[in-house]
Amino acid sequence: MKKLSLILSATLLTAGIYSEKSHAVEGLSANVGVTSNYVWRGMTQTDDQPAISGGIDYNAASGFYVGTWASNVDFGDDTSAEVDFYAGYGFDAGEVAIDLGYIFYGFPGCGDCDASEVYASASWEAITVGAFVTADSEAGADFGDAHYIYADLAFEVAQGLELGFHYGISDSDGGGSVSDYGVSLSKDNFTFSVTDMDDNAIEPNVLFVISYSVDIDL
Repeated sequence: MKKLSLILSATLLTAGIYSEKSHAVEGLSANVGVTSNYVWRGMTQTDDQPAISGGIDYNAASGFYVGTWASNVDFGDDTSAEVDFYAGYGFDAGEVAIDLGYIFYGFPGCGDCDASEVYASASWEAITVGAFVTADSEAGADFGDAHYIYADLAFEVAQGLELGFHYGISDSDGGGSVSDYGVSLSKDNFTFSVTDMDDNAIEPNVLFVISYSVDIDL
């Protein structure tokens, strides 16, 4: 199922892809990752198959950032790639890290799949809350037709081992609401995660994913 159609129907959910840019190191960097299953807001984007991804980011000392990210996808049609572009501004308000931005989801070769969202998040110690709101889409969605709100909790339980919890809920005009939730363990660039959804129409709901990613300063 295409990512765009799920944004509009509120059935595609997982952890928010916010980034705490206010604490990013200034300069150009790259990232490369491999995963056993590309899961976006609770549903596979690769038909439960592995994915390879990569991206490039630039973070300015002022807090502004821009970047791009790409991965293979499999929606059961001719669409085989996703290429995203995003820009935003991160800053600290006392002890709270704020991130505001815009992200465009592009799918080369798919005539009506492209879509975009605006987002905002706030992080304090181990807690992050945020929201994504539909900005536009080639399928005809208007600003605010769908939104996704999430809360994440992540903390170190042993040296270098991070435990994370996630809950998100999506709502759209005429599409109702669906929730997703998950737990993850991360260490040495490896992450093991388990996610589920409250939509019984999607089988299987529970997804187990192993991922590895690395950041590179350029």
